[in-house]
Amino acid sequence: MPTRHFASDNYAGIAPEAWAALAEANSHHVPAYGNDEWTRRAADAIREVFETPCEVFFVFNGTAANSLALAHSTQSYHSVLCHSVAHVETDECGAPEFFGNGTKLLQLPGEHGRLTPAGIEEAVKRRTDIHYPKPAVVTVTQATEVGTLYTPAELRAIGAMAKKHKLRFHMDGARFANAVAALGVAPREITWQAGVDVLCFGGTKNGIHVGEAVVFFDRELAKEFDYRAKQGGQLCSKMRFVSAPWLGMLKDGVWLRHAAHANAMAKLMHDLVSAIPGVKVLFPHQVNSVFVELPKPAIQAMYAKGWMFYNFIGEGGCRLMCSWDTQEEDVRAFVADLAAVMPK
Repeated sequence: MPTRHFASDNYAGIAPEAWAALAEANSHHVPAYGNDEWTRRAADAIREVFETPCEVFFVFNGTAANSLALAHSTQSYHSVLCHSVAHVETDECGAPEFFGNGTKLLQLPGEHGRLTPAGIEEAVKRRTDIHYPKPAVVTVTQATEVGTLYTPAELRAIGAMAKKHKLRFHMDGARFANAVAALGVAPREITWQAGVDVLCFGGTKNGIHVGEAVVFFDRELAKEFDYRAKQGGQLCSKMRFVSAPWLGMLKDGVWLRHAAHANAMAKLMHDLVSAIPGVKVLFPHQVNSVFVELPKPAIQAMYAKGWMFYNFIGEGGCRLMCSWDTQEEDVRAFVADLAAVMPK
């Protein structure tokens, strides 16, 4: 039976660098609730990554990060503009609306999971009467839910449109590391320099055991977010065990090396499965995921062989996700089995 799978990068274990930092943080008593050297140093390391002063808060997971960040950027009568397949819309169980006390998500179209400035402007101008939830935030997912990327130029254009209409600009960066590695840009180029006010910087999918960072580039907007996080159940008493692994991952660019490796494994997967007759690639490959359409008998046969992957797009749309620890032999074994079960 396979030991590594392609369902989610959440399936993978803890990266050794994160594990070592966690063990080091466990070596002695320190103050609780984030008043410790590990949390301070991790926040400073994130500031170094983005090359700018910013406010950093650590929370348990992406749902909390996105939902609390959006709630902190809106009033209950506001709306958030998001893509129709955005994670905040399709996979947060209504958490953004719950923590926003009624804030409404307005879904927008866009090719390959990406919003456009024109689509944002149309949504803002669609209605301006008091009966309509006033747009207050635009949120993008980088990388998107279908594995595509916004270029720096595209993000700057969205940022300019947000500024034009006085919208906050939020980024869901659950796979931000994969985006940075794929684009080959400095993190600042696709965040605050593009107009992003707050980023939810994902660590879990890149090898950290638990914990995301909410990074406010608009430091005024960050005021009292610590109270919101506490109220939302996100103030960890032993915060060093959430923050310390970031030190191991951010040191010497480890986070980007792991992300680049996952991307490379997905590139190999893409190239190999594309050559199998009957396999249809659904979206452009850009990060650590490959989306393909497979016949239902082939899907069932792969499940029977023990492979795990998600099948959630229509009848046969499957996501094959590579992780920091995916090995070339894992990819080749999966592809060999897939080729064998495809209808001839």
